[in-house]
Amino acid sequence: MPPRRRTGKKLFRTLLPVVGLVALGLAAAALYLAYTVTRPPTPGYMITPENFTKISARGVKATEEMWENPDGTRARGWLLRGEEGAPAVVMLHSYGSDRSSLLNLGVKLNEAANFTVLWPDLRGHGPDPLVSATTFGTSEAEDLSAAVKFIRALKTTQQRPLAGPRVGLYGVELGGYAALLASARADAGVSALVLDSVPAAPDDLLHTALGLRTGLTAGPVRSAVRLGASLLLVGGYENAPACALASRLKGTPVLLLTGEDAGYLRASTQALAQCFPSDAAVESKDDLPVTGMRVASSTGVLGETYDLLIIDFFVRTLQPAPATVAP
Repeated sequence: MPPRRRTGKKLFRTLLPVVGLVALGLAAAALYLAYTVTRPPTPGYMITPENFTKISARGVKATEEMWENPDGTRARGWLLRGEEGAPAVVMLHSYGSDRSSLLNLGVKLNEAANFTVLWPDLRGHGPDPLVSATTFGTSEAEDLSAAVKFIRALKTTQQRPLAGPRVGLYGVELGGYAALLASARADAGVSALVLDSVPAAPDDLLHTALGLRTGLTAGPVRSAVRLGASLLLVGGYENAPACALASRLKGTPVLLLTGEDAGYLRASTQALAQCFPSDAAVESKDDLPVTGMRVASSTGVLGETYDLLIIDFFVRTLQPAPATVAP
């Protein structure tokens, strides 16, 4: 064998373990970063129904509830019962937030219209989450279907259905994508939809979370973390474009909301408005001074205006039209 070839083989054998260790290290780093971003920070609730009584007596009437998700895991949420036969609304928070960020809005909706309101904690969110990792919308949409079934099974003390047939969904960012994905299914049974600052796809949420949690934004790192998330979540992470989901919605009234404080999500929400079928009943407001991304920390007129916008939409689209009396 020529000396040059023997030298090449020797060098290859020498470098092979090094290359293997480097590859193993990169894979471990990608999995670690994926593990980090799929487990958002879980600080304590900013407010609970018990201490909400300083604002409204209705808050304390909200109860802690649990139900089963389609995959056998457990979900939890606060439930505020409305009037028998009235519509119900499920409210879904953003990545890194929790159900407490929407408590004020939901209580106001209950006070104004007597709707039943359910606030779930999404996967990986809230103190001591029942499911440790978020899937950035995929499994959350399945969980939302279970939450709607939970509402439909609620009974009054007379064992009659508590909620009427109409159910609305409100979601911001991660919650908005999950609500859109759930609504796009043929058997969703959603009667009205409010979507605030929706990402174009789950990859956008993943990449944003990666930047916020680690400061890493390079393309190769993003790709590696996306692969790591797919492996960690065992097929539970998908990347269906929001536009494709919106094109399936027919006849469901939709309110799209966004503004400058939503950052990159403003452009994706503006683009989403063009994706619905031409005969869809879509209202869009893309110049809000405050969105669901920041409304929990807003006070005064800005917060009140945002809340009233959503309450008005749900009242108009969920409440049955009054019966007309023949002359």
